[in-house]
Amino acid sequence: MKPYQYAHRFGVRQLSWDDFAGLAKHLAELLEPYQPQVILGVARAGLFPATAVACSLRCEFFPIRLTRRVNDVVTYEKPVWKTPIPGDVQGKIVSIVDEIADTGQTLAMVACRASELGASQVVTASLVTHSWADPAPHVSALVSDEFIIFPWDKQVLVDGKWINHPEIEAGQNAQP
Repeated sequence: MKPYQYAHRFGVRQLSWDDFAGLAKHLAELLEPYQPQVILGVARAGLFPATAVACSLRCEFFPIRLTRRVNDVVTYEKPVWKTPIPGDVQGKIVSIVDEIADTGQTLAMVACRASELGASQVVTASLVTHSWADPAPHVSALVSDEFIIFPWDKQVLVDGKWINHPEIEAGQNAQP
């Protein structure tokens, strides 16, 4: 399995923690009219905006995990379930929150499963969405085709030293 392709993104946008806070606040404002009762946060990085939104809207929060990665390496063609959706979604308005919608596949898979479990309404949301996401989430705080660098992804701890995240460097190097 090969890593994500970053060359088709246009430009680079590094988000600060303040940028994240502003986008998370905006995402909560966009979701509030739906009156979600449950927020499902897609682990790992989707937990950042999902937690902020759940706290802002004062509603129940559950982490879930489906991923293409094993030990941070893209391994699967399609996302694989690791932590399922709890039965608490039955009869509830559910919002699924992730940090980025690239293909849209992850949010679509979670939405389908939440509906199967009896959610009365499902609203998908992402902090950032690329224009090619299909399906696109119902709401997004930012639509951009830039290579987005989230504050939590800038560096990683390896053998006791903070280094630039190798995937971020590869993404930046792939920019035209």
